[in-house]
Amino acid sequence: MSDRYARQIVLPEVGVQGQARLAGARVLVVGAGGLGCPVLQYLAGAGVGRIVMLDPDRVEESNLHRQPLYTMADIGSLKVSAARDALIRFNPAIEIEAIAERLTPGNAAQHVADVDVVVDAADSLAATYILSDTCQHSGKPLVSASAVGLAGYVGAFCGGAPSYRAVFPEMPSQAANCASAGVLGSTVAIVGSLQAQFVLQLILAITPSPLGRLVTFEGDRLAFGGFRFDHAPEPVDILARYIEPAAVTGDDLVVDLRTLDEAPVSPFGGARRLTVETIDTLLAEVPAPRGRIVLCCHSGLRAWRAARRLADAGQTDLALVALADWAP
Repeated sequence: MSDRYARQIVLPEVGVQGQARLAGARVLVVGAGGLGCPVLQYLAGAGVGRIVMLDPDRVEESNLHRQPLYTMADIGSLKVSAARDALIRFNPAIEIEAIAERLTPGNAAQHVADVDVVVDAADSLAATYILSDTCQHSGKPLVSASAVGLAGYVGAFCGGAPSYRAVFPEMPSQAANCASAGVLGSTVAIVGSLQAQFVLQLILAITPSPLGRLVTFEGDRLAFGGFRFDHAPEPVDILARYIEPAAVTGDDLVVDLRTLDEAPVSPFGGARRLTVETIDTLLAEVPAPRGRIVLCCHSGLRAWRAARRLADAGQTDLALVALADWAP
């Protein structure tokens, strides 16, 4: 064993056996941005043997204040490629797999299947729910986090603990992101470091387990909080799940909730163009819609809101599509 890990091997919670456990661990990190950077750095630094990164984006100059894995020379490069190069320079003894893809309902299961722990560092509520559903089905722990402005949270779900849906069965009516609300780089670093802490404690089986715990950080008050959710019940009826565009069939009634200015062309021929506010007009039609209603938008959030309105009116056969990566 090299001196690289000497300062953590001396910890009674780690030791030689714990270091071997880290070396044998496989972790999927979805998102190589503000949260992903500290997660990746600390997992690589700790000696996690295999890290799989999933992110379709390229490095932009506006990323650099909160994503210290990247430099000016990386602008325009795929994040996963630049991150892999940086991490290998940092620790050449570990295996890094870089996949330039967005997480989707179609690829989630295959990526989750081959790892021990899943990290949700994506800036997407749709991705969070997709990962939660997949991890709950496969029994894999999911460490999910979010950071916007001066605040954020980290939670450990599934893998024997309640799912993200059990704690947050409803999406918010609106969601801010780093582009719209801003974010302080140090806030993201704190939350991402907590994510790495959760992952390492899961791998090392440090008790009490992070599973079933959510930790919050409020930077404006310099305060930490949180709660346990070990006994949160799983929802009996799920409003709607995200599906792949390819899973839409000719029998579905498709509603594209994007405006014509936002998306002049829909990927679905014959799709209705409505808004969340006008979705109720479907219910007044004669004859009433029959079969599955598929609701689409860019991020999936408007689709969820529209599904809630339809479900409250009695519609039960609903599906959601997030079209963030689709282009005509």
